[in-house]
Amino acid sequence: MDASYGDMSDGSTAIFPRINVRDPYKRLGISREASEEEIQAARNFLVQKYAGHKPSIDAIESAHDKIIMQKFYERRNPKIDIKKKVREVRQSRVMQAVMSRFQTPSTKIIIKTSVAFLVIGVLTVLFPTEEGPTLQVAISLIATMYFIHERLKSKIRAFLYGAGAFIFSWLLGTFLMVAVIPPIPIIKGLRSFEVTTSLITYVLLWVSSTYLK
Repeated sequence: MDASYGDMSDGSTAIFPRINVRDPYKRLGISREASEEEIQAARNFLVQKYAGHKPSIDAIESAHDKIIMQKFYERRNPKIDIKKKVREVRQSRVMQAVMSRFQTPSTKIIIKTSVAFLVIGVLTVLFPTEEGPTLQVAISLIATMYFIHERLKSKIRAFLYGAGAFIFSWLLGTFLMVAVIPPIPIIKGLRSFEVTTSLITYVLLWVSSTYLK
């Protein structure tokens, strides 16, 4: 809040010096973060100080009413601070624990895994079978274990991470197809559901193969 709300003239009737200021906060001499008590205190101070000049009082009351209405609207329709929410999620213990399990590898590894899963995805779309993309899905699981082993140099971790990532990816892909993602027109056929689920699974497996540590 400003140190003073207005200037007192030497005459018997003071005129509010900010009478023509359009911004209601600047007119009352308060910040936009001012509390309701500060807003009311500013209004009362100015009304008492410029009580003998009706245009000044009208300007003060108008600014006060605008601010109060704006505060009321903000309470009824609170704005969601997306940046703040994202920051809170990223700083949460759960997200920190999840992020600690991932690392950015070399560009060579990213390109290698990207090409491999892209080829598997193209084969899944171009050559779907009546039984579904069973072969391509199996290849994606093997590729995941291979790339994880290549980075971590541990067969046990490669198997556990690969199998876990595959199960999680397939379940999540199925859930997204059933509850979230609508049918994709460009993917047609009796096995379009399985094909689309497989593509979602490949993306998640690619992330696991490339960034999981």
